Amino acid sequence: MRIGLIGTGRIGSFHAAALARHPDAGSLLLADADPARAVRLADRLGATAAPSVDQVFAWGVDAVVVACSTDGHAELVLRAVRGGLPVFCEKPLAADLARTLAVLREVAAADGVLQLGFMRRFDAGYRTARELVRSGALGRLHTVRTMTADPSPPPAAYLAASGGLYRDCLVHDFDMVRWVTGREVAEVYATASDAGPPRFREVGDVDTAAALLTLDDSTLVTCTGTRCNGAGYDVRMELAGELDQVSSGLDDRTPIASTEPHGPPPAPKPWTGFLERFAPAYEAELAAFVRLVRGEGPNPCDGREALAALRVAEACELSRRERRRVAMAELPDL
Repeated sequence: MRIGLIGTGRIGSFHAAALARHPDAGSLLLADADPARAVRLADRLGATAAPSVDQVFAWGVDAVVVACSTDGHAELVLRAVRGGLPVFCEKPLAADLARTLAVLREVAAADGVLQLGFMRRFDAGYRTARELVRSGALGRLHTVRTMTADPSPPPAAYLAASGGLYRDCLVHDFDMVRWVTGREVAEVYATASDAGPPRFREVGDVDTAAALLTLDDSTLVTCTGTRCNGAGYDVRMELAGELDQVSSGLDDRTPIASTEPHGPPPAPKPWTGFLERFAPAYEAELAAFVRLVRGEGPNPCDGREALAALRVAEACELSRRERRRVAMAELPDL
């Protein structure tokens, strides 16, 4: 198997290293908008660097991994699908809902194979939470709480192209709400604050956000997120049912301290970022893609699944902007 990976920045380099270690991934062909960066990574991994993205397709590959900047995702996914190639794409598929829908319609018409990168589906804690909910061990689920807190704001250039806190960050929480509970979001109410660093206001983004989701079985969900959590990288999900409650993301590296006299001590080495916290999950999602390409496993996160999370994020943006409840039925769908 020969896999072409496009984009050798932070996440692309991580994916390339994971694929280089995989015993069934075969050879790796790398390309980047900065060819020298692709060469440096290829030399480090024992892979091959292509002088351009065009050469990845011209030289021939069996599958494509898209890990470049967001503005190139849609075009590259469609190029792969039109060539009959399975493709893995980091989220988001496109910068807005209209373009996402257009791409997914073409992928479906071509019967293409597309896996989206929602790595939390492969995290051990979230998988266990899903099993407990689906088995009935928690009883009727009545409340879910999620949190995603980055330790420091990303660069201004990243913020300008990120799509905003709901689409870029909390979209992972929205995906987990659906995936863990097995329910659909019916309605959202969202609010946010841009009271932090000026760079957020300058690009029309927010640094802290909250959303109340009502699921189709009346379960209530609160999702909060911030780019300004100086204690460390904190990602958690709490699920409360009539019989029991559990938490994912609560361990000896969770950056939170108890004020109780006999509470647990502060984490001696808190999580510093998403690549460290979810490294095993990223490896597992790429391994799942290799199995998918080889015809040995199902698609763990296809375009429709990714679309569902994006629609919730879009509903939150609409709710924040118009200061009202938004029913999911108001948003376009496939």
